Amino acid sequence: MRETAPPGPGPKAARRPDPEPPAPGGVLWTISGDVRALLMLPAAFTLQVAHPAIGAGVDEHSVFRTDPWGRGERSLRSVQLWVYGGARAAEEGRRVRRLHKEIQGVDTRGRRYHSLDPACYSWVHATGFPIYLYAGRYLLRRFTPAQERLLYREWLQVGRILGLHDRDMPQSVEEYWVYYRRMLAEEIEPTKVARELVATDAQLPRPEGGSLPVRLLLRLTWPVLRAAFLRFRAFVTAGYMPPEARAAVGLEWSPAQERRLRRFSTAVRLLVPLLPERLRYLPIARAARARWRAGTP
Repeated sequence: MRETAPPGPGPKAARRPDPEPPAPGGVLWTISGDVRALLMLPAAFTLQVAHPAIGAGVDEHSVFRTDPWGRGERSLRSVQLWVYGGARAAEEGRRVRRLHKEIQGVDTRGRRYHSLDPACYSWVHATGFPIYLYAGRYLLRRFTPAQERLLYREWLQVGRILGLHDRDMPQSVEEYWVYYRRMLAEEIEPTKVARELVATDAQLPRPEGGSLPVRLLLRLTWPVLRAAFLRFRAFVTAGYMPPEARAAVGLEWSPAQERRLRRFSTAVRLLVPLLPERLRYLPIARAARARWRAGTP
C-alpha cells in the first residue's frame, strides 16, 4: 500500500485585505503634503497630548525632550506614508501600533491607560481633522461643506490605516462634532506636556545634522535661534488651534496676536502656490504625486 502524508493543519483563514489609503487627487492628497501643513502640526500634536492619558504616555515614554528633531522627522514621515504610501501605508500603520504596544501606565487623573485603547488612540487620530479645517481657512482656503465631508471620509480611511475600527470613530461629520465637543468638555486639559510645547523658555537641544559649516553656525547662533523658534512655535500652536480647543488647553490669544496671524497667513497663502513643486511639496508627497501623474504604482 502506498503511504500517504498525514493531513496538514488545514488552510489558514484568509487574511483581511489591507485598508486603502485616501485616493490620489482627493483633499488630503492636495493639502497634507503641502509645506504649509508643517505649520499645522504643532497645534495638532499639542491638542493630542492635552488628553490626560496621551500626555502621560508622551511624558513617560517619548524622546520628544531629548531628540525633538529626530522624533519630529520620524512622525512627519509616518503621517506622509498614511496618505501617500500606497501599499506601504497599511504596513506603516501596523508599525505604529507595534511601537505603542507596550506603552501603558496611569494618567494625570489616576486612571490606568494603554496607548492602544480606542479611547486614547482614536483621539490621536481625531485631532487632525479640526486642525486641517481651521488652519486651512488661514493658510489654504475655506472648505465647502462638500469638501469638508470628503475630507472627513478620507480621514476615516487614515484611521483604518492606523488600525482603528469603524465602531471606534464617529462615522459622519455630525457625529464627529458631538464627539469633539464632548472630549473638549470632559477630557482635554492643560497637561504638563501640552504646557511644555508652548513654553518659550523650554530646553531645546540644537539640531545635530547638516554639514560641518552648518553645525558650527548652529553652535554659535543656537541661543538666539532657539528663543526665536520657541516663540514662533508657541504662536502657530495657539493660532492654528480652533478657539474652543485653545480654551480647553488653556492657551491665551489676543486680538493683536490674531492680527499678526492673519498677516503672516496671508503672506504664506499667497507665496507658497508660486513655488515650484519640488519646494511646495514634502519629499514623500512629491514622489507619490509624480508617480500618480506618470501612471506608475
